[in-house]
Amino acid sequence: MPAVTSDTNKDRVFIFDTTLRDGEQSPGATMTLEEKLQVAEALDEMGVDIIEAGFPIASNGDFEAVVAVAKQVKTATVAGLARAIPADIDRAGEAIRHARRGRIHTFVSTSPIHLAHQMKKSEDEVIEIIARTVAQARNLIDDVEWSAMDATRTPMEFLMRCVETAIKAGATTINLPDTVGYAVPEEHFAMFKTIIEKVPGADKAIFSVHCHNDLGMAVANSLAGVAGGARQIECTINGLGERAGNAALEEVVMALRTRGDAMPYQTGIETTHLARASRIVAAAANFPVQYNKAIVGKNAFAHESGIHQDGMLKNAETYEIMTPASVGIKATTLVMGKHSGRAAFKDKLRELGYELGDNAFQEAFVRFKDLADRKKHVYDADIVALVDDEVGSVGDRIRLIAMEVVSKIGGVHKCDLTLSIDGDETSVSYEGTGSVDAIFNAIKQGVGQEPNLVLYAVDGVTGGTDAQASAHVRLEMNGRIVSGNAAEPDTLVASARAYLNAYNRLLIDRGAAAQGAMAG
Repeated sequence: MPAVTSDTNKDRVFIFDTTLRDGEQSPGATMTLEEKLQVAEALDEMGVDIIEAGFPIASNGDFEAVVAVAKQVKTATVAGLARAIPADIDRAGEAIRHARRGRIHTFVSTSPIHLAHQMKKSEDEVIEIIARTVAQARNLIDDVEWSAMDATRTPMEFLMRCVETAIKAGATTINLPDTVGYAVPEEHFAMFKTIIEKVPGADKAIFSVHCHNDLGMAVANSLAGVAGGARQIECTINGLGERAGNAALEEVVMALRTRGDAMPYQTGIETTHLARASRIVAAAANFPVQYNKAIVGKNAFAHESGIHQDGMLKNAETYEIMTPASVGIKATTLVMGKHSGRAAFKDKLRELGYELGDNAFQEAFVRFKDLADRKKHVYDADIVALVDDEVGSVGDRIRLIAMEVVSKIGGVHKCDLTLSIDGDETSVSYEGTGSVDAIFNAIKQGVGQEPNLVLYAVDGVTGGTDAQASAHVRLEMNGRIVSGNAAEPDTLVASARAYLNAYNRLLIDRGAAAQGAMAG
C-alpha cells in the first residue's frame, strides 16, 4: 500500500479488519475454515482495504486459513501476523505469498512493563530486534506493517526511537496500538500528532490506530488518532476481540460518514453491507450481537417511546441521524410496547388494515397498553388478535370484571368470578373437575343459562412463554350455534373471555330471532 504523500489521498482512511485474527482470539469465537472464508468474502465485497487473515505460526490450521483467504480474496490486501521472530516472519511470508496483494504485519513490545516482565529485554535490544526483523520482512515483501505493542504505555522518547528505526528498516505502515485499552482520546491524539511531526521519515509511512475497548473508548480513541494524523484504523466487525473487544468497524465507518463535518475523512467501505457482515460474523463466531449495539444491533433503528415514535412518523430525522438503508437494514422499526403512544398505535393499525372509530380505537389502545405492561414483545399478530377480540366484544351485555382460579393436582379446582350483566354486577363461585370446567360452569351459573359447549380450543398467537393465548369457544342453544374468540397472555382469562364472547353473540342472535318473529 502506498504511503500517504499526495493531497488527493491525505484524507483517505484505510480500513484494516482483524476480525479473523484479533477477533478470533476472543474466547469461544474460533471459526472453521469455511466460516473464515465466508467472513473474508463479505469483508472483501464490502470494500475493506486490508484483511488480517490470521497468525500463521500459531498452528497449521491458522497457516492454512491464511493461505486459503489469500487465494480467495479478490481486492483487499491480505495480512499475516508475525512476532519479531525470524521463524514467524518467514511463516507469514509463506502464507501470504498467494495473495494478489500481501502484507507482513510484525510486532514487538515497547512498554516498560512488557520489556521487564514479558520480553526481558533492554530498550537497546528492542531497537536491534526491530531493525533486524523489519528488514527481514521487507526482503520478503514490499508491504510491511510494524506495531509497537502497548504503545500507549510507552515513554514518548523511546517510542519515537522505535518508530524511526522501523521506518528506516522498511516499514510502510506504523501501528501504535492501545493494546490494553488504557488511553483516553486526548492522549491518543497527542501521541500520533507528536510522533508524525517529530520522527524523521514519518511522511514515508501510513500511521495506524489499533484500539481495545477495556474502558469503552476504542472507537473514540481510534477517531482521535485519525484526527492526530493516523490514516489506517484497525478494527473488527461487531467489535469482536480479546477481553472487551476491539474498535467496531461499523461504528468507526459510520461515525466518519455521518459526521463528515467534524471528521472530513473518507473510507472505501460500502456501508450497505454492514448489517450483512455483522450477521455473518455473529453466526460464524457464535457471538450474538447485543440488542442495543450501535449501527447493527436489533434496536439500533427501533423506537418504542411514544414521543420518539410520533416524531419518526412526522420526520425520520427527528430521531435518526442515519437511515437504516445506509447500513443495509430494511427499515426503521416502531416497536409496539408500553412506551408507544397513540400516533404509533394508530399507524400500526393502518399498516395492519384497521380503521377504527374513536371509541373503538380508544378501547383497543387501552387494551394494547395493558397487554404491553404484561408482555415483553408485542407482535403484529398480537395486535391483530387484540383488535379482532375488541371489535368482536363491542356492545357485550355480559363482561368479565374479576376472576380468581385455584387449581390443585388431585384436589379442588375452584373459580370465583364477578360478572357485569347489563350493568349489574354479580359474583359466583364454582368447583369443577378442572380449571376450565370451573370457569365455564361459574359463568353459566352467573348468567342463568345452560348452553352446550360444542368446541373449545386454545392456540398460541406468537412464540415464547409470554405469548398471547387465543381461545376459541363454540356454544349451542335452542338449535343456534355461535362462536367466540379472545386473546390474552393468560390462557384461563382468554378461555373465560372467549366463552363470554360466544355467550354474548348467543344473546344477540336470540334478540334478532325474537325481533324477526314479532315482525312476522
